[in-house]
Parts: sequence; structure tokens; C-alpha cells
Amino acid sequence: MVEWRMPGVVVSARRFGEGDLVVHALTEELGLHAGLVHGGGAKRNRVDFEIGNRLDFSWAGRLNEHLGRYRADLIDAPSASIMHDADRLAGLASLCALIDTALPEHEPAPGLCAAFNLWLDQINEPHWAPLLVRIELGLLEVLGFGLDLSSCAVTGETDNLTHVSPRTGRAVSATAAEPYLDRLLPLPAFLLGGTRAEDTDVLAGLKLAGHFLERRVFNVHNWTMPPQRTLLAQRLQRRIDEAAD
Repeated sequence: MVEWRMPGVVVSARRFGEGDLVVHALTEELGLHAGLVHGGGAKRNRVDFEIGNRLDFSWAGRLNEHLGRYRADLIDAPSASIMHDADRLAGLASLCALIDTALPEHEPAPGLCAAFNLWLDQINEPHWAPLLVRIELGLLEVLGFGLDLSSCAVTGETDNLTHVSPRTGRAVSATAAEPYLDRLLPLPAFLLGGTRAEDTDVLAGLKLAGHFLERRVFNVHNWTMPPQRTLLAQRLQRRIDEAAD
């Protein structure tokens, strides 16, 4: 029998049978881990397993590769503070769906876990959306497909980086990018340490991360991007369009 206890964040909870749940939690030491919660689907218990909730999980199973059983006590529910904020809820749903789909089970990802917990702590702050884009890029790095935004792929210069090659994932300076603007992806300044990020910058960041997530992760496995991720980008585009009218 294998047993462990540690905190984790719920990234998905799906019904199993009459009243049980299969819960996927992101933990610091074990990465993404699944467990069966008996009675978790009951009305009185279901609220504890909303996505984004942090719980103290106890898991037991014959082998670590088995589904096993979860017992859990609620630590806190960051999503409770954004129940009337559709944009932030869309961001939470998108991040959880990406992690739940793309991250292999049982592979530790302490940096990603720490970043996700930081995002949950700051979910009510104005910079929640730029931080979300950074976490998406962090997920790419964990999966072995991190972008190289340190210097220009053509000239080697480290200043005035404005675009990214959609093929290599390397940054390109404004001068080198000029003849190929229609082929390159914009690189928003906030990803290079800039302090400001407008909605248009965040959308550019989502398109940048989304391109490589789709090309290097989802397409390889014949997966489609989670609809929650598509909805988030659509909501942001709608907000930009409405502001322009």
C-alpha cells in the first residue's frame, strides 16, 4: 500500500458513477495526480472540489500508478472571491484545463505549482492576466518546449526584441524582423520585464503561447486546445473590440 499526504490544487473533478468524483490535483512533489473521492459528487461535498480550490490531500492506493483514493480537507477557495468576474473565472478555467490536459501525471513540476499558487494568491490583482500568460509559457518550458527570448536569433543582440519566430521559438529584434513581419509573432514587452500590459499585449501573449502549445504539444498528440482556453482569448478579443468602438 502506498500512502502520502500533501497540499494540492484541484485542476479537474469529473463525476464517476452515482456520486463519486475523479479529482486531478496539482501538487508540488508529485505533479499532477488523480484520485477517487467517494461521495465527492454529493451536493454537500461537491463545492470543496471546485477547480482552483486548495486542499490537504491524503491519497492511498496499492501502487502509485493506480487511481487510488483521496481524502481531502479544504484549505481555501480562491475562486470564491471571483464568482462574479467572468474574465477571471475564464482565466482560471483555461489554466486548469491546460495543466490537466498537457502535464504528464506523476512528474514533479515544483516551479509550475509555485507559479500557479502565486497566481491564485493574486487572482484579484490587476496583473492577473499577464501573469497567466507567463504561466502558460512556464508550462511550455516544463514540457521541454520553452521559448528563447534572451537574444535575437539573427543578430544576437539583446535589446529591442519585438517578435518571435513561429518555427524556432526564438526572439527576433525589430531590425531583423522588418522584412518578415507577416511571418513572425509579436513579442509583447511585458514578457521581457516591461511593467505595463494592456489588453492588446495580453492577447498577443496568449496568441504567442497558444501557437507553441498547439504546435508542439496538442497537435503532436492529436489533441485539440481546451475550449476553456479558446473562450478566454475570445473574451479578451471582445473586450478589446468593445473598447475600440
